Amino acid sequence: MKKKNRKDKRGSAMAEEEMKKEEVAQAATEEEKTASAEENAEAEVDVLRGKVKELEDTIADLRDKALREAAEVENYKKRLRQEKENAVKYANEALIKDLLDPLDNFSRAIEASEKSKDFDTIRTGVVMVEDQLHSILKNNWGLESYSPEGEDFDPSDMEACMMQEADGIDKEKVMQVFMKGYKLHGKVIRAAKVAVGKPKSN
Repeated sequence: MKKKNRKDKRGSAMAEEEMKKEEVAQAATEEEKTASAEENAEAEVDVLRGKVKELEDTIADLRDKALREAAEVENYKKRLRQEKENAVKYANEALIKDLLDPLDNFSRAIEASEKSKDFDTIRTGVVMVEDQLHSILKNNWGLESYSPEGEDFDPSDMEACMMQEADGIDKEKVMQVFMKGYKLHGKVIRAAKVAVGKPKSN
């Protein structure tokens, strides 16, 4: 009986020892799992940190690019405004250049008139300058003058300054031109100012 009890005690002690070993092994396994999980979590955090850094760098690049593009757009707008102002400011530059020669010729005619008393020569010079001026304005700029004396009165391009009854006409006619009219590329920019004759009333 005593032997059996000893055996039972030994067996029980061995069983307890085995259980303790298993518990220790299980605890070690749990610790390993926990350590592994922590390592995995740390690795994931590092990956996420890397992605956050990449995103922050991308955002910084995009912000910088957006600021540069906004500055370029503003500069482009400023250039356009400047070009528009210059276009308005110098719109008549070519016309003015064309008029410089006739202006110089007028100055020469004035100088000549001070030195010479030959009226015919002076008049010829002035007529030549006028012809040059009309030629430049017509050929380079599409400006034409018209003097409708003797023509039928047309209120679309004539302005009647006076009207009077006249013999021998059956409709309104231009009897006298007080001021020539001008057309720019066919459009009336100044109507001719005229005296109009109308048929006598019976």
